Amino acid sequence: MKHRIRGLWRVLFGRTTIFVLLILIQIAIIFGGVAVLGTKILIANNIIGVLSVIILIYILNIRQNTSFKLMWIILIVATPVIGVPFYIYTKIQPGTKHIANRLEKEYEEQKNLLLPDKGTVDRLMVDSGNEYGIFKYLFEEGRFPVYDDCGLEYFPLGEDKFDELVRQLQKAEEFIFLEYFIIAKGEMWDQILNILREKVREGVEVRLLYDGTNMMLTLPKGYPKKIRSYGIKCRVFSPMRPFLTTHQNNRDHRKIAVIDGHTAFTGGVNLADEYINRKERFGHWKDTAIMVKGPAVDSFTLMFLQMWNINSSKPEDYQKYMYKGMEEDNSVTYGGYIVPYGDSPLYNEDVGKKVYLDILNRANHYVHIMTPYLILDEEMTNALVFAAQRGIDVKIILPHIPDKKYAYFLARTHYEELIQGGVKLYEYTPGFVHAKVFTSDDEKAVVGTINLDFRSLFLHFECATYIWDNPIVADIEEDFGETLEKCQRITMKNCRDYSLVGKVCGRALRLIAPLM
Repeated sequence: MKHRIRGLWRVLFGRTTIFVLLILIQIAIIFGGVAVLGTKILIANNIIGVLSVIILIYILNIRQNTSFKLMWIILIVATPVIGVPFYIYTKIQPGTKHIANRLEKEYEEQKNLLLPDKGTVDRLMVDSGNEYGIFKYLFEEGRFPVYDDCGLEYFPLGEDKFDELVRQLQKAEEFIFLEYFIIAKGEMWDQILNILREKVREGVEVRLLYDGTNMMLTLPKGYPKKIRSYGIKCRVFSPMRPFLTTHQNNRDHRKIAVIDGHTAFTGGVNLADEYINRKERFGHWKDTAIMVKGPAVDSFTLMFLQMWNINSSKPEDYQKYMYKGMEEDNSVTYGGYIVPYGDSPLYNEDVGKKVYLDILNRANHYVHIMTPYLILDEEMTNALVFAAQRGIDVKIILPHIPDKKYAYFLARTHYEELIQGGVKLYEYTPGFVHAKVFTSDDEKAVVGTINLDFRSLFLHFECATYIWDNPIVADIEEDFGETLEKCQRITMKNCRDYSLVGKVCGRALRLIAPLM
């Protein structure tokens, strides 16, 4: 029943439904308006026409991804009566400006806590002047410093991450911060919640932040009140309201757990049973995560506090939660350099996308990717193809059983062009891949929440960890190879034999791909 309600919600309030509805309204206004209002509607159309030209000039001159520009241009030219006011409305949203202003204020208050260690930077420049560039970018543009002397552990499955997360939560003594896109009642969440309740009784500070989509899809509306009754501090990011608020298009897609300031987790794994294969939805669920120990945890702590304080005017004692040292943990792998980083749709900097592009553009031997979605703009498509044309072994593992049909239809529209360009595509035959992983040249990797689609790269709040010269890169690449053995390679014949309905739907959806 819950899945039916979820499906009905997505149909009624989904972006595609709204887009179709706008076109129908446009048709009704044109034909109905002329019949009822006569010449008055023509005057109104002339006013709309002038506004259309002004807005189109504005769109052509602003800094924005070309695919988004093209979508707006088509919408305004094809349906100006709807497109013009809708565009103006999206640009004057007070909710979006409030969030952007609060995040900027949070950063200004935190910036002295996000300074790279000079000794670390000096050692990095000696070890690799070439690699220094991406770390410089992540600090100066992404606002996240580089760290060394940190420990890492990679989890090739959601159940592996869950087991370790439980162990670390049970050891918490001071505080626990959890920020997740999806939380759903079940074995996973019930066990974690029981630990959180016990920790509160022990005097541990516990904060829980989850995305507002859960209010309509996985958790009851009044759930925060119940959580607070246990002594857990709980907030919901951007609660869902039908239509009328465009900032709701910017979801908190991050998955962050911070324990006592010295241990953090991120990756694709949400707090729901399908992520640990306790519940089957789309065959076997392949997901990944990473645990970070050491001073780099500060970046995750501050990312969490930025989002937590968006709707708070109370001053935060950031120093209280900063890394204070810990005994070396022999269970994790030390070495190299890492940058935990976030990405925000409200900054004019596409950090997640540029990190991926940098890996593709600087690769010498291979780039191996796992992603659940493949909804690409022209720049990312060209980067993938150009890397393959340079002789780089570019392999992408995608789901064979998709969780969203429309996303799969869109992904298939890219298959033929990528294969012709030399990119090797594979589908994970046991089920669904939800991992977001890049590895390259046995020396660098990214594990996080950032998919290869428009929503992750441009519209959502995301996070990840960039890793260079840590032995754990070998573990991540080994997992890629083992996963590849369970995949089927997609050929041009597969593309030609794909259903006509799927091809037509995919091509039609390309029109509004930036919203998908």
